[in-house]
Amino acid sequence: MSRCYTSGVLPYLTAELPGTGGVLRASPEDFVVDEIAAYAPAGTGDHVFARIEKRELTTAQAIERIAGALGIAARDVGAAGMKDRHAITRQWISVMAPLDAVRALALPDITVLDAERHPHKLRTGHLRGNRFTLRVRGTTPEAGLRATAIFDGLRLGAPNWYGEQRFGKDGDNAARGRAIVLGEAPPPRDKRLAKLLVSALQSELFNTWLVARMADGLYGRALDGDVLHKLGGGLFTCDDPATDSQRLAAGELAITGPMFGPRMRRAERDAGVRETAILAAAAASPANAGRAAAPEAVRRTIDAETFPRALAEGTRRDAAIRIGEPSVTPIEDGIEVAFTLPSGAYATAVMREVMKC
Repeated sequence: MSRCYTSGVLPYLTAELPGTGGVLRASPEDFVVDEIAAYAPAGTGDHVFARIEKRELTTAQAIERIAGALGIAARDVGAAGMKDRHAITRQWISVMAPLDAVRALALPDITVLDAERHPHKLRTGHLRGNRFTLRVRGTTPEAGLRATAIFDGLRLGAPNWYGEQRFGKDGDNAARGRAIVLGEAPPPRDKRLAKLLVSALQSELFNTWLVARMADGLYGRALDGDVLHKLGGGLFTCDDPATDSQRLAAGELAITGPMFGPRMRRAERDAGVRETAILAAAAASPANAGRAAAPEAVRRTIDAETFPRALAEGTRRDAAIRIGEPSVTPIEDGIEVAFTLPSGAYATAVMREVMKC
């Protein structure tokens, strides 16, 4: 179970339904993201909220260019979320600069669509979600019907996988994170890199947990001791699996999976046993296998407390991505699909089910 589950080997929730095939992101115009703000700018205050459109730039690159043009530090620019590079994305940022100067910005591949004053800086997570408009080209002739059937099959949500990009160019980030957590290797001096590697291990273990839930027919069924998320609310522990499974089917709840760390809320009873088994398998890394006696500094087991608090506090993650307002429209050489996802969810996880390439 400690294998790095990348998108090439993850199971499909809608495996019985044929995919559309085709190519996604043939051009940036084929992948359009519109951020859905958590609130509108107030119209007064020391900060300026600007809605920008960027093309083939990461959010960090756009921030650097905007900060340079306004003569401010990049750290003083706020953003609610990080958006794809190979796309056209529209999102909100905040700056402390004259309103007229922000509205007058003219930069390559960046357009200011709107700008208004607001009392405070925009913080990470201050968004309701994202609306995606994606064109899949070179599909099968039945693509529209197939995509519609798949969206219907995803009424409980698409599996909330972490994709290949989470595990690094060489696919070894999780293995390096495991070595840090087991004490087999010191963390890099670069704290950002150290967090990235340990986060990759957390992501691999979440994927492993979700694979096991699907294999055992538990994707849409609550277990005793599951940590459940009341959508729009908080977390609670499942004490009545039959009732909570009905609420899952009604779209009121989501099962959550482990992002292991010392501050993670732990599952209990039946669900807790499954999560403990995931950690036990993760400890059986290649570096530990066959050791007669490990050095004192090397841990032979992993639990939630083993993860360094400074690198991975731990949290829970919804097992399923709820898909809002899906639509499918034929285009000349394929289909255009549109849907809304909550913040932090990957459109590629949905499109993987749709395309099945």
